[in-house]
Amino acid sequence: MDLILWRTAEAEENSHDLERKLTAKGKKQCERVAGWLDQRLPARFAVLSSPALRAQQTAQSLGIPVKPEKSLAPGAAAAQILATAGWPAYKGLVVVVAHQPDLSSVLAQLFPGTTTYWSVKKGGLWWLTNRVRKEEVQVVVRAVISPDLL
Repeated sequence: MDLILWRTAEAEENSHDLERKLTAKGKKQCERVAGWLDQRLPARFAVLSSPALRAQQTAQSLGIPVKPEKSLAPGAAAAQILATAGWPAYKGLVVVVAHQPDLSSVLAQLFPGTTTYWSVKKGGLWWLTNRVRKEEVQVVVRAVISPDLL
């Protein structure tokens, strides 16, 4: 399975967290990352998004239908995010658009034994895959992208 963890891009500040829209900078972040992904994604893949407006807007930058999932709302547990994505059994690629620090928790679960906090920049992503080598299950980092580097 390939799993892309994509953090929502920069959003406006207001008191209604789920209704926050992307800023102009956030829209540019999405465009850059979506352009990079468009050149690398397979023909078929799934996109799952938090129900937060900013997450849906981030995901929609890929130009395909987006499925909002309540289980990916801000504050989602790492195990719930991974279960929603179908990790590690799903056959194919899933893009999950969600929030910090939730995505950091997923990374910490997938890379146990680390003592540092995994950070995902606004609009950035981690592309992971899994494999078995010598009877050992491994998580492989395929790419880490930050929109300011594109």
